[in-house]
This record gives sequence, structure tokens and C-alpha cells, in this order.
Amino acid sequence: MISPLAHVDPSAKLGNDVKIYPFAYIDANVEIGDGSVIMPYASIMNGTRMGKNNKVYQGAIVGADPQDFRWKGEPTACIIGDDNVIREHVIINRGIYSTGGTEIGDGNFIMADSHIGHDSVIKSKCVIGNGATLAGDTEVGECSILSSGAMLHEGCKVAQWVLIKGGCRIGSNVPPYVIIAHNPASYYGINAWVMRKHGFTEEQIDDIAKCYRHIYQCGTSVFNALQRVEADVTDSPVRSAIVDFIRANDLQIVAIRQDI
Repeated sequence: MISPLAHVDPSAKLGNDVKIYPFAYIDANVEIGDGSVIMPYASIMNGTRMGKNNKVYQGAIVGADPQDFRWKGEPTACIIGDDNVIREHVIINRGIYSTGGTEIGDGNFIMADSHIGHDSVIKSKCVIGNGATLAGDTEVGECSILSSGAMLHEGCKVAQWVLIKGGCRIGSNVPPYVIIAHNPASYYGINAWVMRKHGFTEEQIDDIAKCYRHIYQCGTSVFNALQRVEADVTDSPVRSAIVDFIRANDLQIVAIRQDI
């Protein structure tokens, strides 16, 4: 169903069973996959590639021009996977370079009035809360939650299975499986309730808790904490996820002093 009151550029490529409601705007150089729904007053802008079964609510703008002075008007991309819900007045900027671009995975729930900046990467099954703000070049790992009003500064990475509580300002990298809260951002424990609900074992949760006792609660440097983790906690996928993430990001993690 494509309403005659919607604007759909003739060059746009629409899959099967796509619904475009009145007053929606579909720009040139856009692809929208099978079964997707574009609600009234939503805009899908040039350079957007959208997979199957996405629903974009009223007033959202997907693939908006990037808000960065480095962008000089060249064609850039915003890649959206399958089964995403993009609620009212969300803004997702596309990339600033001709390669790469903004990427949203599968099965995400992006709530009203949130903003995802240029070249950001949201993996799959994430929740981005009402009014959350993600600057450019950020990354959010699988199954993570940014609660309402959370703010992620440019270049910061959030790993998988993280919960960031409402209104929290994140200015560094967030390692896997933790809860971060307050301002300044503080370690609030591990995301045990959510992980149990999704099949993590008690042994895995215990190992994660042991890792973070060394990292956040022993008053030592991150470098020394990782050495203690490797000596004290049995090697496992969850331990490796924690250690590898922190090392890959030059030991820079949120809610810890870097001068000890």
C-alpha cells in the first residue's frame, strides 16, 4: 500500500508488501525491504538502505544529513537491518564519508526522540531509550540498553549486554555485562538480571562478577586488574570478552581513574 498523498521518488526501490502512509517522504537513492511500514510524516532520506519488516513511526528521519563540518555533501550511507522499530521523531544521521556509514543491525527498538549520530554502529537486539543521544562514531554492542536520556559521547564504545541507566553521561568505553549509572558515570554492578533471563548460567555470572571485582573494586590500575583477572578467573568466553574489549580499547574504560 502506497498512499497517493505520500512522496515516493521514482528511483526509490521498494520491496513487497511495503506500506507507505500519507505524507511520508521517500527520497531518491533509497531501498526499503519487504514488509516494512513507513508511518505518516516519516522521512527516509537519500543513501538509506533498509532491510525487511522495519517500522518507522511518525516524524522520524532515517538517513538525515550528518551534523558534522567534515561532511562536504558527498553521497554517504545509512544501512538499516531487519525487524527494527524506530519510534516517533527519532533522527538517524548517515555517515560523513563515501565508504562505511551509519549501521543499525537487526531487531532493535529505538524509542521516541532519540538521536543516532553519523557513522555510529548499533548492533542487534538493542534498546535505545526515549531521548537518548548518541554522538558520531559511537558503537553499541548486542543486547545492550541505553535508558531514557542517556548520552554517549563521540567515539565511545559500549560492549554487549550492557545497561546504562537513565540520564547517564558516558565519556569513555563501557566493557561487557555491566550496569553504569549516575553522573559522573559509576560502576553499578553487573547486568545479572537481564543475563539470567536470557540464558546465562550462574557460573558465567559468577565469573563476570569476579572479573569486575578486580577491575572496579580493588583500587589498582586497569593493567594490573587484567593480570589479576587472568590469574584468578578460569578462561572462558565471558572472561575473554571482558579482557579482549578492554585491551582492544587501550585500557580506557568508563568509571575508573586512569592515573593509578
